[in-house]
This record gives sequence, structure tokens and C-alpha cells, in this order.
Amino acid sequence: MGWKAAEKLIRHWKVLRGDNVMIIRGKDKGETGIIKRVIRSQNRVIVEGKNLVKKHIKQGPGHEGGILTVEAPFHASNVQVLDPVTGKPCKIGVKYLEDGTKVRVSRGIGASGSIIPRPEILKMRTTPRPTVAGPKDTPMNLVLERTYDPKSGKGMPEL
Repeated sequence: MGWKAAEKLIRHWKVLRGDNVMIIRGKDKGETGIIKRVIRSQNRVIVEGKNLVKKHIKQGPGHEGGILTVEAPFHASNVQVLDPVTGKPCKIGVKYLEDGTKVRVSRGIGASGSIIPRPEILKMRTTPRPTVAGPKDTPMNLVLERTYDPKSGKGMPEL
């Protein structure tokens, strides 16, 4: 990517993976779907089951060749999030509640001004990792073992 293209990257993303969106331009104009993937380095989003294109795959070792139907990405400006109350496409704004939490709200003509909830699929990602030590984890007694003494210089490698 050249520096001109990098200048035009979206800095503050309004759409998230899992959002219910309407396509406002292209061959699937007027249809709704859920965002499957967000490609921030290209300002593009992939919507489930929309913008289908045929892709020719050459046969190789381990896979069969043929013609596959895959979802092509949309530019982020060609989709708009649906208002949860009216069901119409709307712009998104940011608002802070009394307790200080940051929420997305619907804005624009015909928008209800209601809060757009964060998609459930993003909440699954924030679950904590298991605390049980695996086979490749370093035991705690080795982690806490002191190997370098700054006063005597013991443990310093010979250079």
C-alpha cells in the first residue's frame, strides 16, 4: 500500500464485526446482512452471503480445482448500520452515559436516537483465558528464580 492510500484509512471505525447492516450501493443495494469480517487495512467489510463472486481455483496437491462462489468485500462507505428501533439505515454517533460508559447511538434523518448495542460476537472474544498451566507454560518456581545479582554481577553473560 502506498502512502497516499494509507492517508485515507478510516481512523475511527463506526461499524463492527457482527453489526446488522444495509448495503446502500452496488449490485446488492437495499439488502441487509451481518458483517462477517472487517478489513481495516483496506477500509473494507465482508457481509455474510452478499456480493458473491465466482472464483476459479486451480487443482493442487490436497485440494480439488473448480469454480467457487465466495463473498467479495464492500468498501466501508457502502454499508450503513440499521437502527434497532426503526429498522432503517442510519449514521452512528458516540455518546457517554451518566455512569461514564461509551455507547453508539443512531443519528441522521429518521433515526430514533436509540442506543445501538455492541454485537454479542465481540463479547465472546473478551472472555478470560484458562488459568490452568499447559504443557508449554514455564513453572512458577522457575519464573521467580533470581538469575542475576546486580551488586556482584553474578549471572551476567561473558561478552
